Amino acid sequence: MYALPSSCKPEGEGKCFNRSNISSQTECSNELDNIWSPTRQERISLGEYNHHILPGDSSDPFEHSAMDTGQLLRLMETRLYMRRWVMLFVFSALSMSNAFMWLQYSIINNIFMRFYKIDTQAIDWLSMIYFLTYIPLILPVMWVLDNRGMRDVMVVGSAFNCIGAWIKTSTAQPSMFAMTFFGQFVCSMAAVFILGIPSRLASLWFGQQEVSTACSIGVLGNQMGIAIGFLIPPILVPNVDDINELEHYIRIMFYISAGVATFIFILVVIVFQERPEIPPTQAQAQARNIPPDEYSYTASVLRLLRNKPFMLLVVSYGLNVGCFYAVSTLLNRMVIEHYPGEEVNAGRIGLTIVVAGMVGSLICGVWLDKTKTYKQTTLVVYLLSLTGMLVYAFTLNLGYLWVVFVTAGVLGFFMTGYLPLGFEFAVELTYPESEGTSSGLLNCSAQIFGIIFTISQGKIIDQWGTLAGNIFLSIFLLIGAVMTAFIKSDLRRQKANLQAEVRIANEVTADLEGAAPPEILKERKL
Repeated sequence: MYALPSSCKPEGEGKCFNRSNISSQTECSNELDNIWSPTRQERISLGEYNHHILPGDSSDPFEHSAMDTGQLLRLMETRLYMRRWVMLFVFSALSMSNAFMWLQYSIINNIFMRFYKIDTQAIDWLSMIYFLTYIPLILPVMWVLDNRGMRDVMVVGSAFNCIGAWIKTSTAQPSMFAMTFFGQFVCSMAAVFILGIPSRLASLWFGQQEVSTACSIGVLGNQMGIAIGFLIPPILVPNVDDINELEHYIRIMFYISAGVATFIFILVVIVFQERPEIPPTQAQAQARNIPPDEYSYTASVLRLLRNKPFMLLVVSYGLNVGCFYAVSTLLNRMVIEHYPGEEVNAGRIGLTIVVAGMVGSLICGVWLDKTKTYKQTTLVVYLLSLTGMLVYAFTLNLGYLWVVFVTAGVLGFFMTGYLPLGFEFAVELTYPESEGTSSGLLNCSAQIFGIIFTISQGKIIDQWGTLAGNIFLSIFLLIGAVMTAFIKSDLRRQKANLQAEVRIANEVTADLEGAAPPEILKERKL
C-alpha cells in the first residue's frame, strides 16, 4: 500500500490539486491508490488515450458532471504490467524481420540485376511492391484491427511474413525472378498488417508518461530491420563473377531470412496477447465499457477525412516518409555512380542513416513524453530534415566517402526521427478515433508518395544525375514543411486528459472533506 504524501493532504495548501500538479502521475497516483484500493498494489495511471467521453460528459470537454463515486473508482482501476515490454519486443522483432526483406534486393541491386538478367526498373519494383500492396489493402486491414483485435492482425501478419520468406528460398536461380517477386509480394502483404500497430500497442499496454516512448520503440523495430537490410546483404552476397557461387550465397541469405521469420511467427502465436487484464490507463478502462455497436468504422474514416489539420499532416507525413523510402531504395545506385565497387560501403551508409534515425526516433519520443510540444517538435524536425537533404545532395559527389557517412547520418537522424512524431501528432489531432485508423492513413500516404518519388527520382538520376534527383526530393520536403506550419495544433487528447484529471481531483477532494463536489472551473489553456 502506498503512503499518503504530506504534500497531498486534503487540508491546508492542497498541493495535489493545483493545475501544476494535477497532471503529475507520480505524486497524486499514490494518494489515489491509497484511498481507492487499499488492498491493491498496482500503480494508478491518470488520463491516457481517453477514446470516449466519460459517462455524464457534456459537449464542453471541461464541464463538470456528477458521477457516482463507486463508478468513478471502478473506472479508474489501472495497472502497468512488466510483460508490456515483452509485447513490444515481439512486435519489434516481427517488424524488423519484415523490413529486412523489403531492402534485401535493392541494396545490392547491381548483383541481382546481373543474376536475374533484369533492368533497374524491375529490381526497384521488388521494393516498391511493398508500397503498392499497402494502398488497396490498408482499409480492410484497419477494419480487421478494429473488429478482430491486435493479436489476430499480428498472427496473420507474421504468417504472411513467414510464408513469403520460405517462398523465396526456392528462387535462388537465374530463371526464378517471377517466383521471387511473388515471394516478395507475400511479404509485402505482411507489412500491411504490421505498420499500423505501434500506436495501438502503446495505447493498449503503456501508461500516459511512456506512451510516446513506447511508440518510438515500436518504430525502432522497423528501422532496425532496415539497418540490417542495408548491412547484411552486401556481406552475405559478395559481388563474385561465378553465377553458381553467387547462387549459393543468395540461397544462404534467403534461408537465414526464412529461419528468423519462422521463429518470430512461433513467438507471436505463443507469447503475444491482445491486451492486459487490467488496463494501463483511465482512458483504456473507460474504452472497454463502450458497447461495440456504438462504434462505426466507416463513420470514423469519414470523420478523419473531414479533419483538416489531420489531412494536412497526412500529406506532409507522406512527403517526408516518401522521400525516405526513395532514398533507401535508390541508395545503392546513387553511391555506386560516384564510388564504383563500393557496394559494401553503400550498405554501411544506409546503416548509418537508419541507426542515426533510431537515435532520433527515441529522443523525439522521450521529448514528446516530457514536453507534449507536438507541432513545434514536428515542424523543427521537418525543417532539419530538409536541411539534411540539401547538405547530403551537395556533398555526395565530392569524392570523400567519410563526408557521405556524416551527411547521411545527419539526414537519417531527422528524417527517420520524424516517423514516431507523425504517429503521435496524428493521435492528438484525431482523438478519440482509433489509433490504428489514423496511423494506417498516414502510412497509406507514405506508400503513395514512396512509389511516386522512387520512380521519378530514378528516372531523374538516369537523365540528369544524383544531384538533380536529390534536389527534386528537397523541393517536396520544403512543401511538406510549409504544410506542417499551417497545421492547427488542436491537442484533443491532452485536453481530454486534463479534463479527466481535474474532475477526478475534485471528486477526491470532496470525498476527503466529506462535502459536495465543488464546481469545476472551465480550463482555458492546457
